[in-house]
Amino acid sequence: MNELLSIANQNLILHRHPRNKKETLQAWDSADEYLINHFVDNNLAEKIKNEDELLILNDGFGALTCFFNEIKRTAVTDSYLSLSSIKLNMQRNRCIEENLLLQDSLQSFPENIKVVLIKIPKTNAYLEFLLQKLRAVISADTIVIAAGKVNMIHNSTLQLFEQYIGTTKTSLAKKKSRLIFSDVEVAFDAETEEKEIAITWEVENHKWKIHNHANVFSRNHLDIGGRYLMDNLPDGDFSNIVDLGCGNGIVGMAALEYYADSKVTFIDESYMAVDSARINTLKNFEEERSDNARFVVNNGLVGFKAASHDLILCNPPFHQQQVITDHIAWSMFNDAHFCLQEGGELIIVGNRHLDYQDKLTRIFGDCELLAENKKFVILRAIKA
Repeated sequence: MNELLSIANQNLILHRHPRNKKETLQAWDSADEYLINHFVDNNLAEKIKNEDELLILNDGFGALTCFFNEIKRTAVTDSYLSLSSIKLNMQRNRCIEENLLLQDSLQSFPENIKVVLIKIPKTNAYLEFLLQKLRAVISADTIVIAAGKVNMIHNSTLQLFEQYIGTTKTSLAKKKSRLIFSDVEVAFDAETEEKEIAITWEVENHKWKIHNHANVFSRNHLDIGGRYLMDNLPDGDFSNIVDLGCGNGIVGMAALEYYADSKVTFIDESYMAVDSARINTLKNFEEERSDNARFVVNNGLVGFKAASHDLILCNPPFHQQQVITDHIAWSMFNDAHFCLQEGGELIIVGNRHLDYQDKLTRIFGDCELLAENKKFVILRAIKA
């Protein structure tokens, strides 16, 4: 696995985070390289003067943020893991911290932006959210450039740039990546400017109204894996519960309802997910129950105390950004074992083909099948 990015007279050592002992993927892609080379070849640094800033949106692991070390810039991401990667790679490459402001996706963008670099996100909803926020702070002379792998740039992608920014064109493809150039147009449709990107829907049998920010997993409907886990919660007198990888919080909400007087901690690495879970819990529960909920943006259970919980519910992700991986699930299972009390239970839902049963048996010593259907299994591992 290559850790050295050598480009435009700079050498950067870049790692993905969290680290994976069997890592085969590097911490940047050809779209990062394309953006950097275009920026340098066209002397775009000269456009950023005095109090002007460079805005970087959706930097995966810090390649862009680290390369533009000497430029005043703001980097925005919805991912706690990306934010951690940027910080660690900044330290690794001895970057100047004073030139950088790191923000999560829900914070306001700076208003003195001269150049914007965007890595195309996985979903159009999140891209639309970013472009709508961007539109409110850019001017006619702001330079807007995006980059992504060819298979991530569709007509719908370009239509969003046309709708929110202005006339849009693309570059030729290089190394299976492409650039997007948008000219900022002064005129802007008021209806588009005020469009609500977040959506709301109801959960059958609960009468819950669920709010979903733009970058929340399964934001348009109830995730069927989550539904299956909600329907198969274990019986028991549990008091300290974790909804690990909570998304919009619906599994943790089911736990709040099912286990009287329990305290539930909602954890996700997405800022939008945790805020959605917070909104949904406060909206759908009386204050007496919602006061027993805690909301944490974090890398799983890293930093939590040993033997601090008696039930952990988890619908583990098997993607990190656009890459299929099982190392995040492995990390979640190991951290759960550390944080569970003796006799505490980890309950997970997973696709049948992912073989989580073997992983849990190796960590906990045993694993029990609680329920199964054609697509999912519910597994229980108890800390001895």
